[in-house]
Amino acid sequence: MTARRSVESVRAWQRMLSGRRLDLLDPSPLDIEIVDIAHGLARVARWNGQTSGAHIFSVAQHTLLVEAVLRQQMPRVDARFRLAALLHDAPEYVIGDMISPFKAVLGGDYKVVEKRLLSAIHIRFGLPAVLADEITQQIKAADRGAAYLEATYLAGFSESEAKRLFGRDPGLPEATERDYLTPWTAARAEKQFLERFKSLHG
Repeated sequence: MTARRSVESVRAWQRMLSGRRLDLLDPSPLDIEIVDIAHGLARVARWNGQTSGAHIFSVAQHTLLVEAVLRQQMPRVDARFRLAALLHDAPEYVIGDMISPFKAVLGGDYKVVEKRLLSAIHIRFGLPAVLADEITQQIKAADRGAAYLEATYLAGFSESEAKRLFGRDPGLPEATERDYLTPWTAARAEKQFLERFKSLHG
């Protein structure tokens, strides 16, 4: 018996609480459930957990913030693209949230897996497998705006450093900033993510 297992024998799927088994190398849209995504993202920490507050700042809460920033920047944007913004980090429910410096260390393999998962998620919920470049760039701009706010409110960055790394303050209303940048419990993040998904997905 060889001590090394073949690549084919290595388990590349994860079992979800819904009972689905998602293959990370060849993900099927049929194995993707929004309840699994919401549950997972609400328990994954942004910034490797290096944020202030009584709770982690979850990826679920981050995606809600990104969608709010996109609405602020593009008030008339189509609901499908707001849904795409909400789901832009959805692959992290199975692969976790790796900070950008570590992604740079890993190189292209991580991105390949992430893109396959995101395409399967898009198909599952009626979005194009690959978004148009214009929409992708608008979501990335909203993501950078959210990162600026998180960096300055929660992660200890100065405004000048955050501006250099992430761009400018997106200018959300004060009440929205206060709510979205106060870390929620996992239960609240999961609930609000699901509610927002339902309002956008129909």
